[in-house]
Amino acid sequence: MKFGIRKPSFRKRLSARTSVKRHFVHRAKIKMPKGYGWIRNPKKYAYNKVYRRTTFPLFSLLKKLLKK
Repeated sequence: MKFGIRKPSFRKRLSARTSVKRHFVHRAKIKMPKGYGWIRNPKKYAYNKVYRRTTFPLFSLLKKLLKK
């Protein structure tokens, strides 16, 4: 598990938005309502829940530093 600053990855961001699986799910209207990820893949849901609470994005850190 990662702790601390998340590094943005342009390649991963682009591939997530243009994946074949994403297009298939959206076109087939098989999307689940928000918050139902634990039904579809409980292991991934638990991992992401912990990951989001233990890391923070680089841009939010920069934003806080520039405000002061």
